[in-house]
Amino acid sequence: MDRIRIVGGNALNGIIPISGAKNAALPLMIASLLTSDTLTLENVPHLADVEGLIRILGNHGVDIAVNGRREHQDGSYSRTVHFTCRTVADTTAPYELVSKMRASFWVIGPLLAREGQARVSLPGGCAIGTRPVDLFIEGLTALGAEMEIDGGYINAKAPKGGLIGARYTFPKVSVGATHVMLMAASLARGTTVIGNAAREPEVVDLANCLIAMGAKISGAGTSTITIEGVPSLSGARHRVLPDRIETGTYAMAVAMTGGDVTLAGTELGLLDTAIEAIRRAGAEVSAVEGGIRVIGHGDAIRPVDIVTEPFPGFPTDLQAQFMGLMTRANGVSHVTETIFENRFMHVQELARLGAKITLSGQTARIEGVSRLRGAPVMATDLRASVSLVIAGLAAEGETMVSRVYHLDRGFERLEEKLTRCGAVVERISD
Repeated sequence: MDRIRIVGGNALNGIIPISGAKNAALPLMIASLLTSDTLTLENVPHLADVEGLIRILGNHGVDIAVNGRREHQDGSYSRTVHFTCRTVADTTAPYELVSKMRASFWVIGPLLAREGQARVSLPGGCAIGTRPVDLFIEGLTALGAEMEIDGGYINAKAPKGGLIGARYTFPKVSVGATHVMLMAASLARGTTVIGNAAREPEVVDLANCLIAMGAKISGAGTSTITIEGVPSLSGARHRVLPDRIETGTYAMAVAMTGGDVTLAGTELGLLDTAIEAIRRAGAEVSAVEGGIRVIGHGDAIRPVDIVTEPFPGFPTDLQAQFMGLMTRANGVSHVTETIFENRFMHVQELARLGAKITLSGQTARIEGVSRLRGAPVMATDLRASVSLVIAGLAAEGETMVSRVYHLDRGFERLEEKLTRCGAVVERISD
């Protein structure tokens, strides 16, 4: 099993290219099930989750063609991938595939909308809370689907003639359930109005792609989305938006280690709240041509309290990274997690590096320390694992991060991007 070795203490300087967003690419790929034409996606990142979903879509009959690597001088690459589902080969998404990645559960929406039926295993994914599927079930039921849980699977069936547009308000905000409702309602008969919809940029990206495919959608990016169902969707060409979580992660790494880095191919508007928190912590962050410039001042980190919230609030997917940054702040800060339970598993690993963190319910109290010291640590989930990398970059000596397969699910070429900016980071394959 691979590990990542980090020797801390170096400031970061240079350019880090930001990849296409994993959290946008996955629902966009799943949208290919809605049409018999070809959906072409540009800027698709090379990640374990993307490769896993490609295998899942292949099981449903999606033909996938990759245009190969497109090399750049800065060493990054993006891919253009063509997805064609002439005929749905199988409406069952089996446990052995869905259990490995939660987002694969989202195929239930397009399969129901296009084929009128679906049998999908209950999902797996990161162990950061139960994340129940009740919102998906309630939303699809509102569109007329019959939903039954049997033997670890959800058996779903649309009414004769297909799903029916309806008005449904989510009791709590859910990005995944909003994705599924958008896709399912696009082919439903009549008009669907989604209340308390997720407002994340990835939801807007999916809506824009569906519109390019012929869907009639308005209000994406607000809490109320209206979808007028159409009989069919066509193919389209769409570019995956930049990864705002990767953007915020590297910005926090620079804020913690010091240095001057341009994050290329991204934009401030994708994560205003997180950028403001990074600025309050003492880093300089500004828009520049082609990206964002971050200047960190290392030892002059100020304590900042944050609370995770749905967009446009502070992203839960940046909570662990920000906690890593706060371990070196000159004072006490508080991080409150409101989205997922059990998302503080990185705390005990940060403590191995010398962090002083105490937990009280869903709030962590972080007392900044003058220095961290390298140690062997273990990744527990995707975002927690990269928080350990950030902390290791600022720690004295060597940090060895094990179970880095979590990192491969969401960060493209992490070691290479950091190394090009002066970090000492290497992957060790046992």
